[in-house]
Amino acid sequence: MLEQQKGCLLKWPFLLCLYVGFLWHSVVSQIPLGSKLSVSDNNFWVSPNGDFAFGFFNFSNQQNQYSIGVRFNSKSIPVDKQAVVWVVGAGLTVGNSSYFEIRNDGDMVLVDALQGFTVWTSKTGLLSVASAALQDDGNFILLNEEKDVVWQSFDSPSNTLLPGQNFSVSHTLRAASRNSMSSYYSLFMNDSGQLQLRWDSHVTYWTSGGPFTPNVTALLMPNGALQIRDQRWEPIWSVFGEDHNDSVHYRYLRLDVDGNLRLYSWLEALQSWKLVWQAVENQCNVFATCGQHGICVYMESSSPVCKCPFKLTNESICSIPTPQQCISGVNMLTYQHMFLYGMYPPNDDLVSGISLQNCKSLCLNDPLCMAATFTNDGTARCFLKKTPYVSGYADPSLSSVSFVKKCSAPMAVIPDLKTPSRDTKQKGSFEFCFPCLIGAVSGTSVLFVAVQLAVLFFIYRRRKSLMKKAALGYTGPNTNGLIVLSFSETKDVTRNFEHQIGPTMFKGMLPNNQPVAVKDTKSTIEERKYRVAVSKIGSIYHKNLVKLEGYCCELNHRFLIYQYAQNGSIEKHIEDPKLCKKLTWRKRLEICLSVAKAICYLHTGCREFVCHGNLKCENVVLDENFEAKVTEFGLNRVITETTSSFACSAERDVEDFGKMVLMIVSGCKGVGDLSDWAYKEWMEGNAPSVVDRRIDGGVDLEELDHVLRIAFWCLQTNERMRPSMREVVKVLEGTLSVDPPPPPFASQRQDEDEEESSDAGSEPDSSRF
Repeated sequence: MLEQQKGCLLKWPFLLCLYVGFLWHSVVSQIPLGSKLSVSDNNFWVSPNGDFAFGFFNFSNQQNQYSIGVRFNSKSIPVDKQAVVWVVGAGLTVGNSSYFEIRNDGDMVLVDALQGFTVWTSKTGLLSVASAALQDDGNFILLNEEKDVVWQSFDSPSNTLLPGQNFSVSHTLRAASRNSMSSYYSLFMNDSGQLQLRWDSHVTYWTSGGPFTPNVTALLMPNGALQIRDQRWEPIWSVFGEDHNDSVHYRYLRLDVDGNLRLYSWLEALQSWKLVWQAVENQCNVFATCGQHGICVYMESSSPVCKCPFKLTNESICSIPTPQQCISGVNMLTYQHMFLYGMYPPNDDLVSGISLQNCKSLCLNDPLCMAATFTNDGTARCFLKKTPYVSGYADPSLSSVSFVKKCSAPMAVIPDLKTPSRDTKQKGSFEFCFPCLIGAVSGTSVLFVAVQLAVLFFIYRRRKSLMKKAALGYTGPNTNGLIVLSFSETKDVTRNFEHQIGPTMFKGMLPNNQPVAVKDTKSTIEERKYRVAVSKIGSIYHKNLVKLEGYCCELNHRFLIYQYAQNGSIEKHIEDPKLCKKLTWRKRLEICLSVAKAICYLHTGCREFVCHGNLKCENVVLDENFEAKVTEFGLNRVITETTSSFACSAERDVEDFGKMVLMIVSGCKGVGDLSDWAYKEWMEGNAPSVVDRRIDGGVDLEELDHVLRIAFWCLQTNERMRPSMREVVKVLEGTLSVDPPPPPFASQRQDEDEEESSDAGSEPDSSRF
């Protein structure tokens, strides 16, 4: 006992020295309130040992696009290899007139001075912050008067972990958004204490080992080991870099843009970062490695390559080009040693316990199935894919077999597969049959008379129908079941366009008493192209899309016949003081989600990409169950021969959706500066003031924050920063988090300014707020 006390006494001076040293470092590295960094001054805050720096940097290919965060700063590392380890706002970029400031109230802000917007804030103004510091381990912290840490960058990692940085259930690493696929990748810890790599919050493609133990922590050790430790701080799972325990000064663990988790070490002798460990050895096993660009093929001598074994439908997407109608039937192409999986949606229908041939037949006989993969690694499984957006990987070591549906080649003559009877006469033998001749002549005469009577009867019925009421048009084999009306029939259906329900929309009634909405498209497109375009639109079905019932294409008349929505448009409900009471907060959220799902389906769920091109509250209607449906989609296909003036794209649909969301939330329509005003209110913490005051029943503030955030992301002037509609759906469903958006309205399109300048007011309609 005496020896233990003596040992403790000997340790005290050492611990005291450590404490004094830490305190001294805290003092010399202290950053006072009011300190500022700017892009133009190119100044930095440096850790006491000089290993890390906090400041602005540009690691993108775009000029005048800067981020701010922590990077390596050691003199032994060349400037171009000083890796970034933490970024403010998950990779937000600002212009060259921006600055970062620690305000006197303790709040940290990133300001784009040129645009006059606060892009990011730490929301630490109420934490009694007294100073800041960049520690020797790369952790940027805020301290109170007692030198306690009240905020730290280690608690909100971006895509990198440093040695000694804890990672638990509350943390997430997300790959940098360098392309359309990388932002889907994330690293998280599940409730069982396992690290998992996932794509789009749905697909888990790597899981760490170890026992299932909750309340654990993962961290990167200075010796190059990635460990999971329990509550007693005992390691329960570990992986080691190939230079484990070697003398290495700098290491970091990063989730790269290709979805793989990698450990890097700095080699002084080679003056480069060396890969010493990665979670997924074969990059092809990372889900969506090739995205929509093909199948990942493993190459032992080099990096995996993406190939498309199917026929390319365009330059950028490798999808299965199955036609909508295969006149000659379909067959299945076989691909050995290949595993396929659906991308949108990222899941397949699984059937277990069947044979390879049954798997192939199951897909062949299912009109919705596009491809199938059969595996048998102890359990025979058949994965059916009902989407044209298919990716996967191929490797000679794979035992899986994939089948892809394709139209059969047309045949000039259909062979007779019947087996001839034994009593059939020999070829060349002939015997005259007088009764047969009499029967043939009689049968032909009867058939001729029957056809003539049928034609006369049809003409009679047709004339009678036209005199009484417009009849339902024919449903030819290439019209997808659409009703085809003549112009006179269209006038009868609408009672000579008596009941107008929109600028170019009229209510009508079909002979079967089915109400319809008839739109005059004012189209100038050639008749054949018009019919083809309408046929494609008619083949689109989704519960949140208004069904196209038919059309009229006669001379210069072009009409579309839609399913009728009993409760009218969202625009009508927003403008009507009584009807708007039906739009509760919950109903408005449901409308936003329904519209997002509909546009997402148009972009990724159809066989061909379909752009709406004119998304607004006027084109969102409510049916008899008060469910939202989007109408007038794909009109760019039928309005004119050229679509250059239509500016139709996925990015434009996303922007229009953002505008529509703000109108639904605020109840304010047609105000030019609504977006700027709403963003300013949200940034200043006044988000409730954006909400329509006519809403009864209150508003969920957390839901409001999510809705406004995703709306502002949709309205980014930089189209590449806008999310996909699939990401929008995930955010509105609550399955995907969303970071604070930068100011999106710096420079609006000139054409929009010209169009809206005449009717845009300087203040929002205060009666709606």
